[in-house]
Amino acid sequence: MHTSAVEDYLKAVCEIGRTEETVTTSALAARLDVSPASVTGMVKKLAVMKLVTYERYYGVALTNAGRRIAIEVIRHHRLVETYLHEALGVPWDEVHAEAEKWEHVLSEDVEARMDEALGHPTNDPHGAPIPTPTLELVEPDWPPLARMDAGTKAVVAEVSDDDPELLRYVGGLGLYPGTALEVISSAPYSDGPVTVRVLDGDQRGAEHAVGHRAAAHLFVRDVK
Repeated sequence: MHTSAVEDYLKAVCEIGRTEETVTTSALAARLDVSPASVTGMVKKLAVMKLVTYERYYGVALTNAGRRIAIEVIRHHRLVETYLHEALGVPWDEVHAEAEKWEHVLSEDVEARMDEALGHPTNDPHGAPIPTPTLELVEPDWPPLARMDAGTKAVVAEVSDDDPELLRYVGGLGLYPGTALEVISSAPYSDGPVTVRVLDGDQRGAEHAVGHRAAAHLFVRDVK
């Protein structure tokens, strides 16, 4: 049995590693909102536990054992988010904080019952893939909307889930996972907005200037 702090660190290494080539202690400190000294101390403990490897100038990496724990926590988190949203009607901008608590205490029996009740979902409300019961996780390398050129057509695949304000903003534009859009204009090198036209859903035909920060955390698929 691992502590919630150990699980939080392993999950953070896994999530940062999805987009960064090197997981640094400073990146972990920023993600977990703790001091760099605290991160260094915990990383050394995790290395002794053989859950991570750590070299001062090469960052932190999960061992097979550490990755398995991280993926199990991620499965719990994303399954709980889906249950809260679909079964209980909790808004998509509120489920992350609640799932952060549940992910550490969810029993395997309740996890299985929750999965069954939901019909074995493959993605959470924000579009992120839910690991399988055998802890297989394939996270596609979807590009962010911020990198799309004018004239591009795509479908929203995933929105980062750790900022409720961002989710409310994106939801207010109707840009939920599965929504098709067309990029009207883009200013990727000036940190300017990306203007899109919504192609389906309740806001079909609407045009929105999506701020750069939001566009950097909104990922798309089926790019044409």
